[in-house]
Amino acid sequence: MTTTPSTATVDLEAVKSRQQLTWSSGDYAVLGSTLQIVGESLCEAVDVSAGSLVLDVAAGNGNAALAAARRGGEVTASDYVEALLDQAGRRAAADGLRLETRVADAEDLPFGDDSFDFVLSTFGVMFTPNPERAAAELIRVCRPGGRIGLANWTPDGFVGRMFGIVGRHVPPPAGVPSPLAWGTEGRLHELFDDVARVEVVRRQFTFRFRSPADYFETFQAFYGPVVQAWKALDAEGRESLRDQLVALAEEANRDTSGSLKVPSDYLEVVVTRNHGGGPAR
Repeated sequence: MTTTPSTATVDLEAVKSRQQLTWSSGDYAVLGSTLQIVGESLCEAVDVSAGSLVLDVAAGNGNAALAAARRGGEVTASDYVEALLDQAGRRAAADGLRLETRVADAEDLPFGDDSFDFVLSTFGVMFTPNPERAAAELIRVCRPGGRIGLANWTPDGFVGRMFGIVGRHVPPPAGVPSPLAWGTEGRLHELFDDVARVEVVRRQFTFRFRSPADYFETFQAFYGPVVQAWKALDAEGRESLRDQLVALAEEANRDTSGSLKVPSDYLEVVVTRNHGGGPAR
């Protein structure tokens, strides 16, 4: 797997520094913890077994890691935001679970080849600026016959559309592929087919808030990409961002009782590494 021309001339270290600042902003755990059910589903999809070695990459505050630990796995959670790993550690301690944490860049994992039976990431590794490098690292640290489990937002789902609105107000770095490409089957096959078998199931996570305004206020206060966009905009831009995100939530609302219930599509991905290292058959 090689770096694509689109990323070859981009200062990826600068992009990662900006991303690290973004995900350190607000308090991702406020929203991240609501996604715990996605980690549980992913661990069932890859069939995490007791005693297996598990790595959660770009783990955030540890949803997939905690789900794997609950199933008896020997789990390491890695992320480049140490504060999020601290939160994962506190959650594990509160639940009486064993969990190791390691500050690490998903594109340069500090683990040996073939180290883990399962490698997981829920809405994490998809945000790396160099997808080919990140995918290669996931494969490298997963043993032959092991499984990689991913949960990735789709471009056409609620979160994908939300990122579209944010990106129109504060454009992402030029030359960096969209993270939402990880939410398309074609891109996943491009990244993994040479060395693994890829299976994809489309699922939904349902966001629940008191109202569309409550949804916006929560994301604006706690979700790093929206926090940073808000900081970058002037008063007119902020009003536009608020209005468009609230309108999106109103359009997507499936609740009829006065609150907000918004389904958001994501891909649940199981990548099984080939034993021989060659193309999937």
